[in-house]
Amino acid sequence: MHAFTATRSSDLLSLSGATFSIPRVHLSFPKKLFFCQAKFAESGNDGSFSLRVVPPNLLAAEKEEARAVLTLFLKKQGLRNAVAARTINKSEHFIDHLVSRLHSIHKSWYLVGRELTTLEIRDALIPYLETLLEEFGDILVDVVETFPDPPVKETSIEKVANAPVEERPIVPVSAPNTTLNSKKIKALDRVSKAGPAGQLPPHIIYLMELGMELELIKEVTRKFPAFAYYSLEGKIKPVVEFLLDLGVQKSEISTILTKRPQLCGISLSENLIPTMTFLENLGVDKKQWATVIYRFPALLTYSRQKLKATVDFLYEVGLAADNVGKILTRCPNIVSYSVEDNLRPTAEYFDSIGVDVAALLYRSPQTFGLSIEANLKPVTQFFLEKGYDIGNVANMVSRYGSLYTFSLSGNLVPKWEFFQTMGYPKSELVKFPQYFGYSLEKRIKPRHAILRESGVRLLLNQVLSLSDGEFDKINEGNISHSL
Repeated sequence: MHAFTATRSSDLLSLSGATFSIPRVHLSFPKKLFFCQAKFAESGNDGSFSLRVVPPNLLAAEKEEARAVLTLFLKKQGLRNAVAARTINKSEHFIDHLVSRLHSIHKSWYLVGRELTTLEIRDALIPYLETLLEEFGDILVDVVETFPDPPVKETSIEKVANAPVEERPIVPVSAPNTTLNSKKIKALDRVSKAGPAGQLPPHIIYLMELGMELELIKEVTRKFPAFAYYSLEGKIKPVVEFLLDLGVQKSEISTILTKRPQLCGISLSENLIPTMTFLENLGVDKKQWATVIYRFPALLTYSRQKLKATVDFLYEVGLAADNVGKILTRCPNIVSYSVEDNLRPTAEYFDSIGVDVAALLYRSPQTFGLSIEANLKPVTQFFLEKGYDIGNVANMVSRYGSLYTFSLSGNLVPKWEFFQTMGYPKSELVKFPQYFGYSLEKRIKPRHAILRESGVRLLLNQVLSLSDGEFDKINEGNISHSL
């Protein structure tokens, strides 16, 4: 095993480099520019996802996760702990909105009882918070605290401008960030304004035919204004047709372009295809390109130096070439993790508790995107406090690599509490840590209730891992045998 020398860790993946200055006056701006309002209407009685289908305990845990993500994000932008805490305390409606957004993004998962991991929650919310930061700049704190209303206070731009000089409050230099800058306004006008014939621009019509609604195109444009200026024949269409030829479904194009609109601005012959060839030489399965790009379209926009740095690290920890290729294919977003800030410190941490780092990276690469302080150490401490030793914890994560990706409050704690009522020794969880990957309400509780009623005793892995048919057969067989 190679030695890991770096000791730094980060709480979140790279966030915007902007910092907050707390304004001494809150500027008012027209409600028509408060684009959050359109984004916030995501659940209701129109057939969209309802919070009522989520168990109350899970909903409460997700609020805590959303609160933690928002806290870390605000602190990353320069807010002191006390200021961030005050903002969070005033932001219950915005926290509810973040949870609603999670349910909207992962609607199909919730409907089948799939619970989100801490990493999945963070990955869903951070890009959205970054978009809001870019859009609202210095007044993001006010946007969060006053949601769903625009952050308007008694001191408007007009009042500030007309007040005597000696009475004027200090306005931050970044005041223009209170509205969309002129570049974004022009870009939005370009994608939404009909021409002389009453039709939208050809590239917008083409995108809408692919399934992108106009509001979604506008949202992408707000994040990346250059998207509005890509030509249909020279940029957008060639990339779309290339993706379709790779096997990407037409219904998936909208998702890919929403995640990474920059793809349309990259030359096929000079960048995209050479990058794909480079990645294939590193082991990416060329037959899986459609799946890889859908999962993480940004992969094709990273520099070769960045890609090579990640691959070199994977070799460094002892992974074989074919396994490196499989990781890049299954979890392409691993290249977004900083080697020095994420991968190496995380490898060092797991190595220190006796885990085979190469094996864990192969089984659960997404674990290496988690924060050591905010995610990994608390989970380790949780199991130590329950009476397991560090060797037990190492065995558990070695057997079930995703163990650390679960939320403490939303997953591990409630499932541990129920496990204590099931009558199994603690050692069962060392043998079968996959227990924490099953839905408490949809799988664990119902099956335990069936066995308790029938008086049948099964191993924990039999209770949960068997298919419904196999479970029923074994249960009925044991009942007949006891008779």
